Amino acid sequence: MSSDPALQCVFDALFPGIELPAGLVIPRRRLGDGRSLFVQGQRTSAFYAVAAGEIEARFAGVDGTVSVLENIGSPRLFGLAAFAAGQPAGYEAVARGASEVLVIGREAYVRLMDEVPGFARALLAEFAHRHDGTLRLLQAARHQGAAERFALALAQIARERGRRDDGGWLEVPATQTELARLAHLSRQTTNELLQAAQAEGRLRLGRGRLWLRP
Repeated sequence: MSSDPALQCVFDALFPGIELPAGLVIPRRRLGDGRSLFVQGQRTSAFYAVAAGEIEARFAGVDGTVSVLENIGSPRLFGLAAFAAGQPAGYEAVARGASEVLVIGREAYVRLMDEVPGFARALLAEFAHRHDGTLRLLQAARHQGAAERFALALAQIARERGRRDDGGWLEVPATQTELARLAHLSRQTTNELLQAAQAEGRLRLGRGRLWLRP
C-alpha cells in the first residue's frame, strides 16, 4: 500500500489488484485555471495522472482553429503516447479550474514496468481503451450525425467522470458547453438532444451536472 493516497487512488481505479513497489515516489504538480502543463509540439519527460480537478486536451489545426480532444478528470492518465515514443506532444494540456497532476517520470516508469507484475499489460489495456474512444469521437465528428456524436460524447464523459449515486443513477459532472465541444455540435443542438433524452427518461439535468440511467 502506497503512503501517497492520490497515487494509490489512481492505481486502485486503473490497475486493480496491482501493488505499487515499496518506496516509489511520484511528485505532484499544481496548476491554476487556464495554465498549460505542456503545449502542442513539446517533448515531455513524463506522463501524468489527474489527482484533482480536470485537464483539457486540445489541439490547434493549421488554420488556428482549436478543437477539444477530451476533458480528463481524476483518476485518468494522459500524455503516455508522446512520453513512451519520445515524440513531441500532439496536443496541449490545459487545467480547467485548479488542478493537480501526478508526474510519472522516466525512473518511476522503468520501475513500474520492470518490477510490478502485470503493470505493463494493464497499462497497454488502458491506453488501447482510451485510444479507441478517441478514434470513435473523431470518426463521429466527420462521418456521423448529431445524435450519434452526442451519444458518443455522453458515453465518454460518463465513463471518465460518472459516479453512481444512492438511487442507482450515474451522476456526471458536465456542462452543456462541454458536451457541445466534445461532440462538435452547437449548444442549441446539444440542448435539444439533452431535452429529448430527459423527456424519454434516459437522463436528468441539473446545474453543472446530469444523471444517466445505467
